[in-house]
This record gives sequence, C-alpha cells and structure tokens, in this order.
Amino acid sequence: MIKPKRLQRGDTVAFVAPSAGLAALVPHRLGRARLLFEKLGYKVKIYPSAKKNIGFSSDTPEKRAEDINNAFLDKDVKAIICTIGGNSAHQILENIDFDIIKKNPKIFCGYSDITTLHFAFHKKSNLITFYGPTAIAEFGETLNLEEYTLDYFSKAVGSTQAIGKVLPSAKWTDSKKADWTKKEDLRIKREYKKNQGFEWLKPGKAEGVIMGGCITSMMHTKGTEYFPDFTNKILLLETPEGEDFRKGESLANIDGYLADLRILGIFKKIKGIIFGRGFGYTGKEINNLKNIILFNTRGYNFPILYGVDVGHTDPKITLPLGIKVTIDSSKNIFSIDESGVI
Repeated sequence: MIKPKRLQRGDTVAFVAPSAGLAALVPHRLGRARLLFEKLGYKVKIYPSAKKNIGFSSDTPEKRAEDINNAFLDKDVKAIICTIGGNSAHQILENIDFDIIKKNPKIFCGYSDITTLHFAFHKKSNLITFYGPTAIAEFGETLNLEEYTLDYFSKAVGSTQAIGKVLPSAKWTDSKKADWTKKEDLRIKREYKKNQGFEWLKPGKAEGVIMGGCITSMMHTKGTEYFPDFTNKILLLETPEGEDFRKGESLANIDGYLADLRILGIFKKIKGIIFGRGFGYTGKEINNLKNIILFNTRGYNFPILYGVDVGHTDPKITLPLGIKVTIDSSKNIFSIDESGVI
C-alpha cells in the first residue's frame, strides 16, 4: 500500500465535493472551514464542485471526477478534504483516473458516502486513505474545532508516528436540530451526552488491516471491481442518518445490509469488527442495533467492538484505512499500530 506524505504547516489543503452539493447551500460553513485551516497554518484551495449544487449532487459525475483528478495532479495540494458525503460518490468512479492517484499519492479524507471512493482508491490505486472529518460537517462547525476531533486528525495526517491506543471521547453528540441552510447553527448549540466508553459485543483479540466505512454506502460497490478483499481484515462499520437527517437509518435496512455482508461471505474472511456508535437512535433502538449485529454475526467468534468515535457522531477520530490495528477485549484496547503517512 502507498502512504501519502504527511501534512505540514504551510501546505495547501483542497476542498472538493464528490457527492452532495450541500456546501454550495451553506457557504458560511464552507467559509468557516477555510478560516479554520488558515488559522491552523495551512493554505486552502476550493475546487469548483464545492461551490455547486444540481440537485442530489454538486455537479455532473464528469465534473466531480475532474476535480478529484485535478486535485491529485496539483503539485501544491498535499491533502484533499471532501466537503460532505451524500449518496452519489460512486457515480464518479468510471471517470476517475486511478493512475493519476497512484502516481500522485495524497491525503484523502472524508466519511459516509465517501466510503465508495476509499474502497476504489484502495483497490485500484493502492492508496492509504483517511476515514475522518469533512469540511462543512466538522471543520465548518466552529472556528474552535473540538479538541478530540482535531487531535486525532492531526495525529493521523500530520505525524509519521502511529496513533497507538485510541481513547474514547469524554462526551458525544448526534444532535442535528439546527437547519444549516437557515444558519440556525450560528445560534443553536448541540446537546452532548456522557460517553460510556467502549462496549464489547463479543470478546476476543484480533490484529489486522482495517477496511470499511459507512454500511449503507459500501453496498453500492458490492460485486464490483471496486469492492475490497476483506480476507484477514478488521471490518469497520458505522451507520448514517436516514431520510430524516436528524434520525438514524432504518434498523430494518441495517439488518438487511448486515445480512448482505453475511451471504457475501465477508464474515468468513474477517478477523474482527469495529462498529461506530449508532447515529440518531433512541436507547431502545441502540439495544436493537446491537442485537441485530449479534444476530447477523451468529456462529462467528471474532471480537466485536461497539461504540467507537468514528463516522456520523461527534467528536470523531480520523482513521487511516489500510493500516494495521489491534482490538483486545481483555485489555479494553483499540490501537492504531502504524502511521498512515510518511
């Protein structure tokens, strides 16, 4: 696997919108993300897709892919941050030049629907990528980004030292009461809950390369040339919002996607599962989610760690995909054992 060079102060960060065009509808958040990176000592280049919206996507598949290709070709750009996820990133795969990406490895960061691009870049370009914050969802939330999110982002993309043991956040939130398009986020504060820490749905110890992402998005690539080989991998899974952006994806759908992974034979190949905290669910629904996970992994004895700060809840870690990790229930440990950058 190819590791990109680490991000250093003075480097240029690019914002691209390979999926939804929400950034164009909330320019105050895109502007805040830019100011945050500049405050941290970086330069920012905003590509055309980040300022467009044509319905479900920021632009045509061809134009969105063009921004990705150009950002990788740009000698000044050292890191590429997606503005947000969506549901159409996989539309651009046939227009991506994977040789450009392979010959010009760079930090590529995003989550949710960006999962399909992580998979494709891993499979077709052998690139280590980063499952982490996006421009308008996290970096555009406030000029004083949550220390936990910023700390793990900096460790993941800015240091050649392995992150090591991942600590649970002190508090977390999945509150999305504010309508960004009405700038309600400027006055409505998010509500936080105390973090109860990691939970082991199945005990055990496993070491392996981590690969995965948002369970609803990864299914867009199943059966295609872009779907990774999960043999001996630690599988990362997390859940997004549903039709109502304030609530979680239907548990019936999550049950179905986990069943898909089961009949695809994925659970026969992997060594363990890391499951992010479910987004937008009640306490009862969280218990149902855990039971759904256990039901669909019945008959398998690999360890399952639930409640990691990754994906759609905040704050979140930035997780290099394609590198070695360890999970160990006896020591209550999840560790990232190598750096994703050089």
